[in-house]
Amino acid sequence: MASQSSGWSWKKYERPVLMQDEIEEIKAAFDLFDVDGTQRIHPRDLRMCIQSLNLRRNQVVRHILNDLERFGAKPIDFKAFLDIMTAKMGERDTKEDVSKVFRLFDDDRTGSISLKNLQRVARELGEQLPVEALEEMIARADSDADGKVTEDDFYVLMTEKTFPY
Repeated sequence: MASQSSGWSWKKYERPVLMQDEIEEIKAAFDLFDVDGTQRIHPRDLRMCIQSLNLRRNQVVRHILNDLERFGAKPIDFKAFLDIMTAKMGERDTKEDVSKVFRLFDDDRTGSISLKNLQRVARELGEQLPVEALEEMIARADSDADGKVTEDDFYVLMTEKTFPY
């Protein structure tokens, strides 16, 4: 792929809900619109292409077009393009998938993940983590500082746009 030979790396754009091949496919689509090789595309070009393909009826595409409106005539880079392309696609499936994983942690069905739940999961995975590390994990995700991670907290954690480096 040409974009990779120029030093491009999918890892820089890693997201919890995307696989490597999906990021590379979105990059290939981006490169099709980057006709001048500036690593930026003009929203008007993308909008015209979507409209010419008569894709406006698709709800996901409508959301993408609406997101493009905020850029106006300003060219967008791959990160912004990736954010737009992934923002609405699979949102419902992602919510359901995250909910299923949450329920694996919340085995006592309290509606939240407690330190006890996290200790059980760590033990089942063969991880020997100190209590302080597990408490830190909960604290990072716990939005109301009650020592528990709600399903909403868990969803936010699992669907953050980028990983910290």
